[in-house]
Amino acid sequence: MLDFTYFAPTKIHFGRGQISHLSELRQSGDRVLLCYGGGSIKRNGIYDEALRVLGEAGIQVFELDGVEPNPRIQTVRRGVELCRSNGIDMVLAIGGGSSIDCAKVVAAGARYDGDPWDLVIHPQLIEAALPIYTVLTLSATGSEMDAFAVISDLEKNEKWGTAGSALLPTMSVLDPSYTFSVPARQTAAGTADMMSHTFENYFHFEPGSFLQERLAEGILKTCIHYGPIALAKPDDYEARANLMWASSHAINGLVSEGCSPAWCVHPMEHELSAFYDITHGEGLAILTPAWMEHVLDERTAPVFARYGRNVWGVGETDDMAIAHEAIRLTREFFFRTMGMPATLREVGITSDEHFAVMAKKAAAGSKGSFVELSEEDVEQIYSAAL
Repeated sequence: MLDFTYFAPTKIHFGRGQISHLSELRQSGDRVLLCYGGGSIKRNGIYDEALRVLGEAGIQVFELDGVEPNPRIQTVRRGVELCRSNGIDMVLAIGGGSSIDCAKVVAAGARYDGDPWDLVIHPQLIEAALPIYTVLTLSATGSEMDAFAVISDLEKNEKWGTAGSALLPTMSVLDPSYTFSVPARQTAAGTADMMSHTFENYFHFEPGSFLQERLAEGILKTCIHYGPIALAKPDDYEARANLMWASSHAINGLVSEGCSPAWCVHPMEHELSAFYDITHGEGLAILTPAWMEHVLDERTAPVFARYGRNVWGVGETDDMAIAHEAIRLTREFFFRTMGMPATLREVGITSDEHFAVMAKKAAAGSKGSFVELSEEDVEQIYSAAL
């Protein structure tokens, strides 16, 4: 196991009615910028309840609405300007990973003199941020309990992840009942996202990381068990609660510290989203089996066999046979059980027009991954997924 420093200071309030803890924002000041996407939080009552709690705590609310599913740097800039012109003390995101990611970079941009895009492409510039609070309404990215954010500039066909300890939320409210109204498509995509986070950490050659591997397998089995239940019965609290907690732990460092290589499927999907603005989780689901098949060989077969035995319960004895069966079961889970699109054509990508440019960026962004990919490898994976 590699040496590491683990830092996860986010306070979590988990369960029904925990939005009452928004009164704790008063410890950070009396002016908050509320970041959210469309109108769903107004339709389901979360918006009104949040304003009530904040108002009773004596907190004045300013709003940044319209945060996109792949949050744009233009929206971040608008939020930074609101912070600067209104003396904002903290930011609060209500929504899924997109709203939270946007809020994080807004919070850092408010404490930075230059353009916030600098903080996206040069994470080392993130030295401080306004306090960040979140109310989670979609189980997927784990942004409610990590130091990462992903921001796009679609005018340049660019989508980049950034990170810094200053981006760790101070407090997050996780009420599983807030995810009851999440559409089936987003539930499925969110499940694929948290599984992909776990895969990126789980597939490695680092010896001695027994605990991390078992934690990762537990998260994967939780997604496989409860994802279909949440689709069949959207208001099943047990299913939604387990998925929500799995989402946080898939990326908060518990399964990655000490063993994780660089990620590779996420950089490939970021290029898809940058050029085509597709749903992140669907892109990950489409790419993952294609990536698995591409990197499977005699060296990687034992790692995929471990996945097949411990997650899927495959009873074969030959590692290569188990690996093939595990990949088949993964594909079947994503595309049949969870009903996600199985090819890039199904999400509107009908040609390989941009594959070469995308592959160059993705290969550069995944140096040091489980199996290091060349530009040619990435382009072949895109083509296999087409």
